[in-house]
Amino acid sequence: MLRWPVAFEYLSNCVASECSRLGSRNVGLKKMPSSWLMYIFLYVLVCDGVVAQVENRVVFLFNTFQNVNVNENETVQAVVSRIPPEVAFITLQFHTQHSNATLSYTRMPGLGLSLTAVDSGLLSPLIPGQTKFSWFLLAPDGNSVAGTGVILPYTSSDPVPGACNLEFDLDIDPNVYLHYNIFETTIRFAPANIGYSRGSNPPACDTEVGENTRWRLRYDIYQYFLPESDLSEQSLITSIQSVANVQTMREHGKRIMTLSSNDKTEVVFSSIPGQGVIYSVIVRDPVLNTSSSYIPVHTYACSFSSTLDGCDTLGKISTRIFFTIAGLAGLFVCFFGHRFFKCELFCMGFGFAAFLFFVLITRTTKLDYDIRLTLTAVIGVVGGVILVMSWWRFGSVMSCVVVVGLMLGFLISSIVFFTPVGDIQVFRSNVVFWVTFSCIVVGVPLFFVRWPREGNITTCGVAGAYAVVLAVNAYIYTSLSYITLNILKRFLNDNFSKAFTDVPFQDIDFIMITVWVVLGVSGIVLQLYRERTRPFFPPSPYLMWLQERERRKTNVLDPSHHTSSLPSRLLARARQLTGRRESAGECTPLLL
Repeated sequence: MLRWPVAFEYLSNCVASECSRLGSRNVGLKKMPSSWLMYIFLYVLVCDGVVAQVENRVVFLFNTFQNVNVNENETVQAVVSRIPPEVAFITLQFHTQHSNATLSYTRMPGLGLSLTAVDSGLLSPLIPGQTKFSWFLLAPDGNSVAGTGVILPYTSSDPVPGACNLEFDLDIDPNVYLHYNIFETTIRFAPANIGYSRGSNPPACDTEVGENTRWRLRYDIYQYFLPESDLSEQSLITSIQSVANVQTMREHGKRIMTLSSNDKTEVVFSSIPGQGVIYSVIVRDPVLNTSSSYIPVHTYACSFSSTLDGCDTLGKISTRIFFTIAGLAGLFVCFFGHRFFKCELFCMGFGFAAFLFFVLITRTTKLDYDIRLTLTAVIGVVGGVILVMSWWRFGSVMSCVVVVGLMLGFLISSIVFFTPVGDIQVFRSNVVFWVTFSCIVVGVPLFFVRWPREGNITTCGVAGAYAVVLAVNAYIYTSLSYITLNILKRFLNDNFSKAFTDVPFQDIDFIMITVWVVLGVSGIVLQLYRERTRPFFPPSPYLMWLQERERRKTNVLDPSHHTSSLPSRLLARARQLTGRRESAGECTPLLL
């Protein structure tokens, strides 16, 4: 809403225009007719909201954020004045949490003259002598829009973001365009040009490639994480205000990579549904040591309007049930896995089979998530039973321990690529990544072949404690879930290799790392201490039964040798209960 400072500015313009119309520029308020004063007074009342408002105007100051409300079917004029002569161009950026807003050069938006987005911005070169500029804000979807905006000034030596645009609608486009899905988030932007002064012609974009052209520019890609599990609008506004310009983004953001002018202006990141992230591009001129900022853009990798898979409903009930049970089983395996060997084998076989089946069914079918999760649980049970029965029937401890070791190898390899190692350029190649990943997975069980019991107990502690972390993640977001989730995404999405897999590390993550380490170490130490005097592995029940049966056949002195079979004993007992006992006369006992 327009307030007194803007009304006073309008008053001055009105007086100047009326004086110009009368042919005198020395007319003051004292010489003005009373009707003029009444008109001015009424206009001020209108601007202050006492009388019905005709048009909103919002006055911006450079580098100062202004909260703006745009009502339905309303146009708000954004005005900046007193522009210093050294400023060559200015940018207006406007941000909302999830509602589209339209920024336009003209009162009526048109193609190439406006942009509609959640994070939108316009760049305006200035002409000599220009000290004032204005844009227009509208609500395009028929609902009121609330957001925050800021105007940033730049000099003639600063690069001009998006000045060499050939892809998007605006002539000069300083915006960063973002697209996301469940696997990856992609940002794109138009190339910049070197700076130029007011009134001069912009340098050509593609006629030359020397050091005096835009090809010398560099693009720094920055990332800033919002507080975890915080989907509030206030958190976003505060974060946007803290990284809106070049200096603040360098102070608070994290530089992910730097692109040259020869690189494609597109960067892919790993999606983190429910986690707010701000992306920004800072273009640098290494010759003049100047820089400019594109319009920052944010995403939560989820929808605020969806009632099924929206940001507020990310934690599905089926997922929570699945991982809660997995967490309880993991806690048991962490402390008692080796002691209850069959239970451990079932849990490891469940995880091994469930993971492979989920990848297979997701890549080959379009089934609903809950159906896929249910089928995954069923196949996991089958896999666990098969692993237990293979040990029960054949008694091969080493083959089962190899499967268990592969689980530990998978987890260790995932941890390695969860670190900055995973963002090294050489691992963008799927061949290099999967060969390296597989070598680590296979190498871990080979390392523990010499010490199978210790390897099995280590797997119980590490994998069991991580299952507890995943169970906590079903209720409270933690970045540690992306240790294995990034690998799962790479299995399911062929283009995920291009994505940066950086995730935020905040207080909850350090707490969960501590929980993971404490549980894992405690479980390993406890099991090693408890099993130090026991056999390395329990014997196979089937082999024990075979040995017992053979012993009974050959040892006639064993009283159990003369024991009849269970069906015979049951039949005899039934006859005793139903039949009448007859006198057998004198009996001579057997010597044996």
